[in-house]
Amino acid sequence: MDQSIRVFIEYKISEDAKQLYEKQMSILLDALSQEGAYNIEWFEAYDQPLLYVEMFEATTFSHYQRLKELRQTKNHPIFSELDNYIEGGLAKFHCWAFVKKT
Repeated sequence: MDQSIRVFIEYKISEDAKQLYEKQMSILLDALSQEGAYNIEWFEAYDQPLLYVEMFEATTFSHYQRLKELRQTKNHPIFSELDNYIEGGLAKFHCWAFVKKT
């Protein structure tokens, strides 16, 4: 049985895009859930303005890779919107996969 993958995403939003970005996130997080991600959480850094983190779980490493690819493409109708909000665009979208150690 595959172990679930904990996904950690981090990026900084442009100051002038904050309002639009936060509005778009409800749609984006719903789309992420529809793609099979679960235990989705979204955070804004308390001490670093405009820095955001998303955390969620994927069922397998291949599921993680698929979600990462979808999130970084400029062709997806919803996920590509982040390119407009992130400082430096999707090139500054950082995504990592972790497995829990026991």
